[in-house]
Amino acid sequence: MHRKLVIGSLLAATTLLGACALIQRPGPVGNVNVPAPAKAVDLAQYMGLWFEQFRYEAPFQKDMDGVTANYVMNPDGTVRVVNRGRRGSKWKESVGKAKLVEGSGNAKLKVSFFGPFYGNYWVLDHGDDYSWSIVGEPSGRYLWVLTRDQHPSDQMKTELAERVKRLGYDWNLVRITRQ
Repeated sequence: MHRKLVIGSLLAATTLLGACALIQRPGPVGNVNVPAPAKAVDLAQYMGLWFEQFRYEAPFQKDMDGVTANYVMNPDGTVRVVNRGRRGSKWKESVGKAKLVEGSGNAKLKVSFFGPFYGNYWVLDHGDDYSWSIVGEPSGRYLWVLTRDQHPSDQMKTELAERVKRLGYDWNLVRITRQ
């Protein structure tokens, strides 16, 4: 009897872990040669509110619109990250922390929303005036294009789309974010 209970528990745990892995499976690789960040980042200018214009769809952001990211420098040199978005009429907010990667000109960070687990956040390119930013990471599975203006001009969105393509990203995987 005890043996059947143990086997049943192991099967249930394995099934649950498999389902969790399936749910969080990252999207396809949309850029097999992610470039290094183009230039250093002035953190003081990068801090503040950004509006997502388009992205690669990720399981944790599936079907979200109205997406924003707000960055605030913490006294210890880390960055407080607040991501917000809505799915239908429901708003969701995630608060995390980012650490700078030494020697990256502040263009590479490690971000965590789940305790000790950190993911890459690379500012691949940005406007000299910090009006836009293109963010990725080395696997080529994630991409975010951010602007300071909630509703940038069509010309700016077209220019950003062209920059994304020149960086090697597959435009067919891009999801436009409704702001």
